[in-house]
Amino acid sequence: MRISSFKLPEDLDEALNGLAHTRGTSRSAIVREALESLIKGKRRSVTSLAGKLVGSVEGPADLATNRKHMSRYRR
Repeated sequence: MRISSFKLPEDLDEALNGLAHTRGTSRSAIVREALESLIKGKRRSVTSLAGKLVGSVEGPADLATNRKHMSRYRR
């Protein structure tokens, strides 16, 4: 693997550090993933971004189909 060097603004560097810590992975792995997504034009869905949160909350499946929840928007 080749080594690349680049400059980041301080706030972006701190965000990268935080994301790496949260994910338990390296900064390099996150940068590689981001570059691959950008180059391939790959977009992640909201569902895939939510990960483990999907299905963890109980409630109506789709509020838009429940008239009780949509009544205030008819005004």
